[in-house]
Amino acid sequence: MANKTKDYLAKVRKKTGFSDYKISQEYGINQSNLSKYKSGKSSLSETHAWLFADILNINPAEVVAYTKLEHAKIKGDKLKAVFWQEQLENLSNISESIKIDIAQINPTVGDLDNNAKQIIKLSIEAAKQDSDLLIFPELALVGYPPEDLLLRHGFMQQVEKKIDLIKNSIPDTISIIFGAPCKENKILYNSAYLIQNGEVGIYHKQQLPNYGVFDEKRYFTAGNKPFIFTIKGQRLGLLVCADIWHADTVRETAKYGVQTIISINASPFHVGKHQQRLNEIKKRVLENQVEFVYVNLVGGQDEIIFDGGSFMMNAKAQVTHQLPFFEQTSTSLATPGIVSDNNDSTEKTIYDALILATKDYIDKNGVFNGVLIGLSGGIDSALTLAIAADAIGSENIKAIMMPYTYTSNMSLEDAKAQASTMNIDYHEIAIHSIVEGFNAQLSGLFNGMEADTTEENLQARVRGTLLMAISNKLGKIVLTTGNKSEMAVGYATLYGDMSGGFAPLKDVSKTMVYRLAKYRNTVSYVIPGRVIDREPSAELAPNQVDQDSLPPYDELDAILELFVEQRRSIEYIVKMGFNKQVVARISRLVLNNEYKRRQSAPGPKISKNAFGKERRYPMTSKFQP
Repeated sequence: MANKTKDYLAKVRKKTGFSDYKISQEYGINQSNLSKYKSGKSSLSETHAWLFADILNINPAEVVAYTKLEHAKIKGDKLKAVFWQEQLENLSNISESIKIDIAQINPTVGDLDNNAKQIIKLSIEAAKQDSDLLIFPELALVGYPPEDLLLRHGFMQQVEKKIDLIKNSIPDTISIIFGAPCKENKILYNSAYLIQNGEVGIYHKQQLPNYGVFDEKRYFTAGNKPFIFTIKGQRLGLLVCADIWHADTVRETAKYGVQTIISINASPFHVGKHQQRLNEIKKRVLENQVEFVYVNLVGGQDEIIFDGGSFMMNAKAQVTHQLPFFEQTSTSLATPGIVSDNNDSTEKTIYDALILATKDYIDKNGVFNGVLIGLSGGIDSALTLAIAADAIGSENIKAIMMPYTYTSNMSLEDAKAQASTMNIDYHEIAIHSIVEGFNAQLSGLFNGMEADTTEENLQARVRGTLLMAISNKLGKIVLTTGNKSEMAVGYATLYGDMSGGFAPLKDVSKTMVYRLAKYRNTVSYVIPGRVIDREPSAELAPNQVDQDSLPPYDELDAILELFVEQRRSIEYIVKMGFNKQVVARISRLVLNNEYKRRQSAPGPKISKNAFGKERRYPMTSKFQP
């Protein structure tokens, strides 16, 4: 990005806000000289080079060298041009310390206006603090993942306009990096943009993930070139997310003598993911003897959670700065970092993730004025209520208890007690007459048949219908309360307890539900102890407990961990010590209930293999595992 006299003049105009006439008067520069500078017919005199460097607060030796080089080119003096080019290269090798800031932001997918405003606002604030470089995450301008928005006509035109707006809005004193898609010759790239000295440099991501929740190859073409840039004599390399997981890609960047590699990321959360990142970056650092700045997105996007946790690792593979998890924040790497031990319990980590996912799903959609929950007195709805209250505030929640013949007094008491403790707007709607009305209408068709799960499911469907009616009337989103264990084996009722717009516990096993409830009570006691201690029951039949239909949850969840998340065969699981008949039954239930899960509400991913966009099993299949 070579600077010329007219470029320096433009920067002086922008910084001072002066016209050429005012510059002439204020700094004693002949108007005729300014006209030549503006037209590019003359290079800065050495005196004016020093003056402009002082106004712009930049290295005068750099300005003088650039103007001398420009003068030599204008005069056609090749020897002097070579000399001053060498001087510039020598200057670039003299590195000063640079102030790098990280902006760990939470953009909304498709909200280009507000995402761009946030990038501009933070850039201006960082410039006022004399930062040299501000780094935003991957696809920060459009949010991640934009999915098929990328295929819409006009989307990229909007992106390009916002990039121009950002370029023209930030001070020249700061360089910034942010992620955005880039279209060149009808080819789309996942790119990192560097805006420096009013000019734009672009790096195209080289490694496109196409597994799990990722399908970048559907949209993007891979780049094939490293990207190196300089600030105050320091050479830095730029990568995007999956690039760092490939040693060859990092090595190709590091070989250009960079001191620091910057990686912008939209790296989704699952339990244990951050340690995986640290382990991988440590390898790259030690392989290449470079510093790493890792900037991650934060926020919930439909089923995906981005946990933040940005960090810097020095060339000795020591983490010098560690940003918080599940929080939007900015920090400077020029100040001593606070490095936590990252010893949060698994329960706290998951709970914080579920709060962020629930809050962002509700807030970012912007069409709901609160939450509606069917509160049953059981563990799942109790935990869901706690998560919702922590996410959006108790004042925005309405809880409905819908008792029937089989609802125990304990359930009624505990539901009411939790709502009272949490200051939740609580209501009871008895469903006896509604259920009996259905049964009466169906009695002729069902004449002579034994009562079975059909009658049990009617209760759930009546409750689901009531919740959806209240949701329609009040504009509140129904949070579905089912957990991963139940969804895995189909222990849920379509159009009944599966009704709702978001399922916070969809990827949380039943055993983890209990652990999370206990954890939440260590923060403040909100879930009645009896809800945690009692045997779980859907209360759809007399004296019913879940273990009438399912193995104990400890056993069920262990089998599901192997079959679903690790994709193990029945033979393998049986060798691990489980009963063959139980394993065969559970695996059959999982595969046979794919059609139910396809119709379930979305929910946040916290495991390596969640029921959602990353699991693409056929609904119709004769596969035998």
